Amino acid sequence: MMRNIIGAILGIALLAAVGSAQKALKGSGSGEQILINGGGATFPYPMYSKWFDTYHKKFPTLAFNYASIGSSGGIKQVTEGTVDFGASDGPMSDDQLKQFREKRGCNVLHFPTVLGADVPTYNIPGIKEQLNFTGEALVGIFFGKITKWNDPELTKANPGVNLPANNIVVVHRSEGSGTTYVWVDYLSKISPEWKQKVGVAGSVNWPVGLGGKGNEGVSGQIQQTPNSIGYVELIYAIQSKMTYGKVKNSSGVFVSANLASVTAAAARASKEMPDDFRVSITNADGKDVYPISSFTWLLIPEKIADATKKKAITDFLKWMLTDGQNQTEALDYARLPKPVVDKEMKAIARIQ
Repeated sequence: MMRNIIGAILGIALLAAVGSAQKALKGSGSGEQILINGGGATFPYPMYSKWFDTYHKKFPTLAFNYASIGSSGGIKQVTEGTVDFGASDGPMSDDQLKQFREKRGCNVLHFPTVLGADVPTYNIPGIKEQLNFTGEALVGIFFGKITKWNDPELTKANPGVNLPANNIVVVHRSEGSGTTYVWVDYLSKISPEWKQKVGVAGSVNWPVGLGGKGNEGVSGQIQQTPNSIGYVELIYAIQSKMTYGKVKNSSGVFVSANLASVTAAAARASKEMPDDFRVSITNADGKDVYPISSFTWLLIPEKIADATKKKAITDFLKWMLTDGQNQTEALDYARLPKPVVDKEMKAIARIQ
């Protein structure tokens, strides 16, 4: 079932989605027909698809059309007002918030929906083990300073593994991406040099590497290129049966990304969550924490002129934060901590 969902990610097209949503509404019987349009992050698409389908079955006159176009696209579209909501794996920057206010005349609100993670995935002929990666090794690889698989930074973290002396081929996203934002946010916390020279954004000037569009492009490059390494979202790696490594956290423990380790990353953030919900949980404290974890957000305009759409969106948010959270773990997402949910439920009242 999940492989079919991943296939849907790869093949989704905006026109097809619109047609499907319109068809659903036409067949929903009598009553006012409501179509809510959104677009953005690819990482939560399987979860959003499940939620939107479940909610439509509960309320047949309401349908959601979501285009899985990447976080940068979601921010752009919600800022331009071409969608009712956006979605991003990285919070909007201060500059992006300013641009939104200038164009839309109001603020945009961030609502965390689920938790996920980026994982380092690789293709080394003859190596089947789950490798260990230090943050320093990942920075060195993506800076182009660590160029061989048998570099001491890699061999000392993987005793007993016969890493080859082959050149490392780096693969990264070619387009603006929330997945990239989370990855470089982590690298910037490990390396001040990375933060200064490359920075933290959905799209950066990569020092080295090949570009792939979307998780499918990155994974395709890795699968076709011996001795390569790249980063993809955990849900994609699991469902595509890709080999991915453990990452050393701030407590010095090599941890594999899974529901428990991603949930652990959010535990501290849930107590220190800012009012605007723009928070980074990469490299969080705790021996059980996977260090490249993140929330993903829905981006909702603070003012929605259409009263019907406003009610539909706010009602959905309340459902998503309660009943909807019960569907997350079946799709390999981590549910939101209760303190975060409680804070979000109060924030819904800010939508006017």
